Amino acid sequence: MSTAVVHPLKAHPVPNPTWALGLPLAPLTMRETLDAVNRLIARGEPSFLITANLNYAMLTERDPELQAVNRKAAFIVADGMPLVWASRGTDRRLPERVAGSDLLFELARAAAQRGHRVFLIGGRDGVADAAAARLKAHAPGLNVVGIEVPPFHKQTPEQEAAMIARIRNAKPDILIGAFSQPFGEKWLAANVERLGVPACVQLGASLDLAAGLVRRSPRWVARLGLEWGFRMAVEPRRLGRRYLRNLTFLARYLLSHLSTNRNHDRSAPHS
Repeated sequence: MSTAVVHPLKAHPVPNPTWALGLPLAPLTMRETLDAVNRLIARGEPSFLITANLNYAMLTERDPELQAVNRKAAFIVADGMPLVWASRGTDRRLPERVAGSDLLFELARAAAQRGHRVFLIGGRDGVADAAAARLKAHAPGLNVVGIEVPPFHKQTPEQEAAMIARIRNAKPDILIGAFSQPFGEKWLAANVERLGVPACVQLGASLDLAAGLVRRSPRWVARLGLEWGFRMAVEPRRLGRRYLRNLTFLARYLLSHLSTNRNHDRSAPHS
């Protein structure tokens, strides 16, 4: 992995973001997110966006480096109903969840319509190829200009530089990464200028879903915000412990803010 530092930091580009569970979230719908990505592509400057879920909020609280990554991102959308629910206690509610698994297919369809070039990186061997095939079936005319499945933790700096050069030479408009959290967010932030891609996004296990290797929850389960429960039932060994940590973080965060609000109310002067 590159040791490039995350700089320069700049003001968060979304005016008055909605703060929920410690994250500055763009109050965007799926349609507005696609429009924002199109504006990034039209601008042509290297940039990345983040799809944040409850796990990412927990990781950000624990890791100050992620706070710098978040400030460098073009914008962050809420890929998790707990973030949407938490925003209801603010004066700028998030309009909806922007699920990364849905965003992947929406980006593919928009890219096919607009002639944007897409590059896939990460995942296990064969996953990105299978995902590309299904995305092309979903979005006829989609131009996938490259696929990389690098052994990140075994790459030398020279191998990583050669890989980044291949991505840059392919001239993609959109780079879709399938990394683990928070490795993917940190890697994009550290290398976004070298990549030179105007719209990079880390979508984690979304390529597994697109490839058909992981079952998606029914739509009604997702609408109720219970997709995490479905996924834990499908992959209890991999996700059980993580979700327990996430729920513990959420409960502690909410209790802390409830206590703070109560103390503020008690200390406020009464008329």
